[in-house]
Amino acid sequence: MYESVFWSIEVSGIVLNMLRFLTCFAFLVCGFAQQPAHPILPLGSPAPEFALPGVDGEIHKLSDYAASQVLVIVFTCNHCPIASIYESRIQKLADDYQPRGVAVVAVQPNDPDAIRVDELDSADTSDSLEEMKIRVEYKHLRYPYLYDGATQATARALGPQATPHVFIFDKDRKLRYQGRIDNNYREELVKTQDARNAIEALLAGKPVAVEQTGVFGCSTKWKEKQASRIADQAKIEAEPVRLETATAEDLKKLRANPTGKLLLVSFWATWCGPCTHEFPEVEKTYRMYRVRDFDLVTVSTNMPDEKAGVLKMLEKQHASSRNLLFGSDDTYALQAAFDPKWQSAVPYTVLIAPNGKMVYERQGDIDFLELRRTILANMPGDYIGFQKYWTME
Repeated sequence: MYESVFWSIEVSGIVLNMLRFLTCFAFLVCGFAQQPAHPILPLGSPAPEFALPGVDGEIHKLSDYAASQVLVIVFTCNHCPIASIYESRIQKLADDYQPRGVAVVAVQPNDPDAIRVDELDSADTSDSLEEMKIRVEYKHLRYPYLYDGATQATARALGPQATPHVFIFDKDRKLRYQGRIDNNYREELVKTQDARNAIEALLAGKPVAVEQTGVFGCSTKWKEKQASRIADQAKIEAEPVRLETATAEDLKKLRANPTGKLLLVSFWATWCGPCTHEFPEVEKTYRMYRVRDFDLVTVSTNMPDEKAGVLKMLEKQHASSRNLLFGSDDTYALQAAFDPKWQSAVPYTVLIAPNGKMVYERQGDIDFLELRRTILANMPGDYIGFQKYWTME
C-alpha cells in the first residue's frame, strides 16, 4: 500500500514538474511572440547618435544639443491625425521649455514607401521630407523637424511604436521617460501631463515619478511594410472600371447629392490637356478618402460616340470610381442641368456636402492641397477637433 502511495506521489510530482515546464515554455513562447519587432530603448540607456536632415535644410546631430539640460525627442509624422493634432502641443512644449534649457526635437520615422494610400485618409500629404516642409509652412511650426524615413536608423535605435511617441533624456543623455505627451488627444479631456511632469522632475534634479506610459496614435510604418503597399496597389489596379452615360436628370440628381457622403465631382474630357494631367491626382484623392464618408464621380464631357476613347483613358488610370459620360450631343443643356452658373469650361471640379451645399468649386487647374484640406475640414462624422485642424492656420 505504501509503495502504491509513494508511486502515486512520485508520478504526481513528475506530472507537476512537466506541467510547470510546459507552462514556463508556453509563457516564454508567448512572451517572445508579444515582444515588438522593434523594441523600445530601455530606460537608463544612452541616447543613440544620429545625423538627420531637417526641414531647414541642415543636418542635425545629437551633439548639436549637447548644451541642453534635457533633450526631448518626439517621433511624429504628417499623415497620422493624432500626430497632427499634437503639433500645437509639441510647439508649446518647445516654446515653454526652450528658455529653461530644454531642447525639443521632432523626428519623422515612417518610410513613405511603406504607407498605403488608404492610410492617408486623414491627411493632405504623406511623410516625405518635401511633404514635411509643406506641413511646417502650413502650420508655421518652428521646432526642428527631422526626417528618418530613408534609413529609419534612429527609429530602430529608439523603437517608437506609434506617432506621437516621446523619449526624454537627462543632462547625461540617459533615457528617463518614454511614452505619451499627455493622456488624451482631445485636449479638453487631458488630465495628466506626462511629458511635462518628466521634464519638470529632471530640471529639478529629481527622479521621474512615472517613467513610461503607453502611447496612442498611428503605428510606425517600417520598411518591412513596403510589400503590403505594393500588394494593395496591385489590388487597386485590378478593380473593374465602368462607364455609364448620364442624362440631364442624372446630372440634376448628382448635383443634389443624395448619397449622404461628401461628394467630389470632376468634369473632364479626353481632349483637355489640364484634365488628363490632373486626373491621376483626382483618383489618388479618391483612394485616400474612399474608406470614409467620401465619394468621387468623374463626368466626361466628350460626345457619346467617343465612349471608347473615354473608357480607354479611365482604364489607363485604373479609375474604379463611378464614371459618367454625357449621354447627349447637347452638352450645354447637360452642363446647365448640373449647374446653370457653370461657364462650360473643363476641368470643372466641385465638392458637395451631404446637404447639397457646394463647399468647393474650381473651374480650371486644381490646387490639390487646398482641395484635400477642404475635404478633411468637411468630412462627415469627424471629431470636431480634426475638422478644425484643417481650417485653422
